[in-house]
Amino acid sequence: MDVWQLVLVGLVMLLGVLGVLIPGVPGPAIVWAAVLWWALSDTTATAWAVLIAATALLLLDQALRPLLPSRRTRETGTRRRTLLAGGLAGIVGFFVVPVVGTAPAFVGGIYAVERVRLGSHRDGWASTRAVMRSAGVPVLVELFCCLLVAGTWLGVLVWG
Repeated sequence: MDVWQLVLVGLVMLLGVLGVLIPGVPGPAIVWAAVLWWALSDTTATAWAVLIAATALLLLDQALRPLLPSRRTRETGTRRRTLLAGGLAGIVGFFVVPVVGTAPAFVGGIYAVERVRLGSHRDGWASTRAVMRSAGVPVLVELFCCLLVAGTWLGVLVWG
């Protein structure tokens, strides 16, 4: 696979990861399609193993979705900008503190937006807890699964 095709696969994967944060965009499906594209072009055993692992992880994410609270931000009163800020912070946290940085950065991003919006620590933290209970957990789980797939793909490219 040439460099330009790898760059395009990476951009599609980034689009999928960001799509998790936008309601109505099938982020996990886009991430999976990018891995499929890569595995079909790079027919090594490692590429197929990444595809199989990505498929299993993203199917598990879809199976667990009904067990998580609703992601409908309008019904829960959660502002989209709040989840977007948390998601972007989670993406940065995933790469700054590999893998384990996603959840603390996601919650921290939501807290920062709510703290600025409401003006006090107590109100910001109460709002952060409410957001996480209503719509934050499903977004975090889906984002984490997509980031694991993207991180695995990137790790295989760098060290594989």
